[in-house]
Formats: sequence, C-alpha cells, structure tokens
Amino acid sequence: MKNRLAIVLSVLVITLFSCEKQTVWNVKDYGAVDDNKTINTQAIQNAIDECSKSGGGTVMLDGGTFISGTILLKNNVNLNITENTVLLGSINPNDYPVVDPFIDATGQFRGQCFIGAIDVDNASISGKGTINGQGEMFTPANVKKTIKRLGIEIVKPDFSSLISKDSKYVNNDIRYSNRPFLVRLVRATNVKMKDIHLRQPAAWTLHLFQCDEFEIDGIDIHSHANRNNDAIDIDSSTHGVIKNVTIDSGDDAICFKSTSPKPSSDIEVYDCKIKSNWGAIKFGTESMGDYKNITVRDCFIHDTRGGGIKMLSVDGANIDNVLIENITMENVEMPIFIRLGERGLTYRGVEKKPVGSINNVVIRNIKAKVSELSELRLTPTSGFFFTGTPNHKIGNIKFENIEVSLPGGGTDEDMKIVVPENETEYPEFTKLGATPAYGVYARHIENLETKNIKFTLRSEDKRKEIVLVDVNE
Repeated sequence: MKNRLAIVLSVLVITLFSCEKQTVWNVKDYGAVDDNKTINTQAIQNAIDECSKSGGGTVMLDGGTFISGTILLKNNVNLNITENTVLLGSINPNDYPVVDPFIDATGQFRGQCFIGAIDVDNASISGKGTINGQGEMFTPANVKKTIKRLGIEIVKPDFSSLISKDSKYVNNDIRYSNRPFLVRLVRATNVKMKDIHLRQPAAWTLHLFQCDEFEIDGIDIHSHANRNNDAIDIDSSTHGVIKNVTIDSGDDAICFKSTSPKPSSDIEVYDCKIKSNWGAIKFGTESMGDYKNITVRDCFIHDTRGGGIKMLSVDGANIDNVLIENITMENVEMPIFIRLGERGLTYRGVEKKPVGSINNVVIRNIKAKVSELSELRLTPTSGFFFTGTPNHKIGNIKFENIEVSLPGGGTDEDMKIVVPENETEYPEFTKLGATPAYGVYARHIENLETKNIKFTLRSEDKRKEIVLVDVNE
C-alpha cells in the first residue's frame, strides 16, 4: 500500500511540474551563440516563433554579443535583452529582407529593418541591454567594401509598383537605400519599449507606423552613424506615451509624421532629454494625415542646431489641439518655427490632399537660450518664426510665459529683409532665410495671442523685436 501511494504521489508531482507553463525562451537553447561572429538570425527567430505559438512570454538574450539580421516579433512576445548584452546588426545587406515597403519624401525606397513587428498584438522590447545597428557600415562606400569582401551581390527587390505617377519627391531619383531602420513597428497594437539602449542605426532609429496603443519608457538613443538618422518617428500612430527618454540624434529627435492619410493623434510626450542636429520636437515634414490631441511637456532640449520645436503642415495635415508646455532649451538655433505650406507630396500611392491647417495650438512656460552666432546656420536668427501662405492662414495660436535669450547681431540692412513665401518648397527656416525681427516674425495668421513674452539680447540687434504681417492679434 505504501509503495502504491508513493507511486501515485510521484506521478502527481511529475504531472504538476510538466503542466507548468513555460514563460522564458532563452535563445541559446535554440542554438544562438554570443561570440560576436555567429549570425544568429534563424536561432533567435525560432525562439520568437515558438514563444508566440505557445501563447507568449519572454524571449531572452543574455550574455555577450549576438549578431543577427532581421528579426520579426510576434504576438505576445517580449524580447528581453539583459544588461551588458548586445544584439548587433549584421553588416551583410542581404540579411535584411524588405517588409512593408514604401518610398519616403526624399525618394528613397524603404522597408528594411533590424527588429520588426508587422500586424502583431502585444509585442514589446525590454531590458537594459543594447540594440546596435552598425549603421556606419551601411554608407555607400562601406557597403561596396562589404559585398566585395563577402563575395556577394546585393539582392534588390522590384519596387517599381510603389512609384506613383502623381507623386512628387524631394529628389525624383528614386533609389534603393540599403539602410535598414533599427526598430520598425507596423500596424501593431499594444506595443511597448522599456529601458533598452538603441544605438547607431543605418537610417531611422525607431519607426512606429499605423500603430495603436503604444508606450515608450526610459529608452536611450544615440544615433550618429549615418544619414536620415531620426530617433523616434511616430507615423500615423495613435494613443501613445513617450516618457523618460534620452536622445542624442543626428537628425530629428521626436518626430510626428504621417506618410499615410491616417492621423497621428492622442499622444503624450513628457520628461524627455533631447539633443539633435536638426529638430528636437517636430511635426512633419511628411504630413498627409492629421496631428490632433498631442501634448509635449516637461522636456529639456539642449545643443540642437535645428529648431527646438518645429510644427509643419505642408502635405495636407490638419494640426489641431496641440499643447506644448514647461520646456527648457539650452543652445538651440531657433526655439519655435511654425509653417503652413502647400508642398503637397503624396505617399503610398494615395491621392494628393488639399492644403491643411494649423489651429488651436497653445505654447506656454518656455525658457530658451539661442546659441551663439558662430554656431548658427542662419544668422541673424529669430526667436519665433511663424508663417502661413497668402491663401491659407494659420488659425488660432496662443503663447504665454516665454523667456528667450538671443545673441543679437542684426544690422540696419537686416531690417529691410523681405521674407519669401516659398509656399511649395521644403519647409525649413534656413530656406526662407533671416527675418527683419529678432523676437517674433509672424505672417498670415488669423489669431495670434501673446501674454508675458520677454526677449533678451546678448549683443546689439538693429532689427525690430516683433514684426507682424497679415496677422490678427
């Protein structure tokens, strides 16, 4: 009887343990090797696929350096990269197949990525490890060296079907870029990124396209390896939070785009530290879909050669109900630039949209120091530069509690500057040139409301503090 009871208990214990649901899939169990030379694409992908098929859980990379090509996340998978572990991008261009391709505003064919998530739900990336794209190896010169050394030919997809006859591009020489994004989430829902370090992509760092319900928390981005190296691009995506993010990027830092007619809306950005060589907080330039119900607050912007805040609707976007508050800027080129234009580019084969609008924008509690004259691309610069077009005015804009320190430097001749309209050109303040005002130059606005605005000059400036053209106050 005792032996029989012991057998029964043993069977029960084995059954209980065998019924425990697996929660962690270690990529090493699937053959991945963290030796900084083995290509682990298939091993990591197998772990992700098995995790998702089993109902979901965590796929863990723990160890040294794992090299891989494109990895696609699946439903209910959390890709966890532990502290001091590196997921390193392969330098072979053929290790990055095209997924969900499109042609961007510059005329570059896009679709490659290192980490992707296409049409998935509840996917995430976490851990204090690093994802490094080795973007410096994807310059044209280095790609040529790589394919020669590996003895391969680049596999180029046929993207002729993506080219719309009615589309216009900044550069009409449509070309294949060979530069994968670092992380690209497409039509994903309930996606999260937590604490991860993103390093050196060949193109954009983090791209969310037509995603819904997303959270980006505590990640750290350094992106200076190649061109068009935006940090975070929120593209036709909705219901999201970006918080506690640190960014040092060669191009736009946090950028709201819309390369489709769908909106980017209901998004909150806060407690971020941002450095950029182009624009820190930017709406556009790709701007077909609307930008609505967006708040940016409690951020520190520093050492930014482009604008601190740029708000651009030039391809049909309606920008409405935007709040920007409690922002400190240190050494920026132009604190705030707002432009409603008539460029009218189209993307993904859709029809051209009518000219958009900018309305119900509140910017308050801003303290900014403009960089020294020797560091500026545009001299003399201005604090604020707002312009619609003669036929399409900006709507209601409100500014309150603003302090701006400027380097000065404007001459008597600068007072005579006539700012060109350039309605259909690329919407950059350097292309429009200097203005006859050092504080505010505003043009073609239905209603501009200002309260408690202060400009301080660090050297003489002969221009006026404020110049308004076709503006109702």
